Amino acid sequence: MIKKITALTFIIFFTYSISASCNSGNNENDKKPEKNESNIKVTFVELGSVKCIPCKKMKPITDEIAKEYKDQVKVIFYDVWTSEGKPFAKKFKIRLIPTQVFLDSKGKEYFRHEGFFPKEEILKILKMKGVKL
Repeated sequence: MIKKITALTFIIFFTYSISASCNSGNNENDKKPEKNESNIKVTFVELGSVKCIPCKKMKPITDEIAKEYKDQVKVIFYDVWTSEGKPFAKKFKIRLIPTQVFLDSKGKEYFRHEGFFPKEEILKILKMKGVKL
């Protein structure tokens, strides 16, 4: 009987350890800043859903910005129709999707847009905080 309890305790502990290590770092807010994050001038938060048609049209734009301006702009996407993304809908007080929220280097919101947002217009907003285009 003691061997069964010890084995069960080991299994529970092992499972918990694996689960904790797999989940560590998955939360965007828990991530430690990377070396180049000190150069980040803008955090561009895209709140939408992978199932929303205007949101799908935003995806290539956010991907391009993330790639082209990776040293100056941090792009984050939250799918607010999922259980993981719903808290961010509340946090950013969104009314509709897609919504784009732009945060300065100190994390303060300086601009917000609702609906599809063309890349050319986004670049103007990024430039407001010194992003070099």
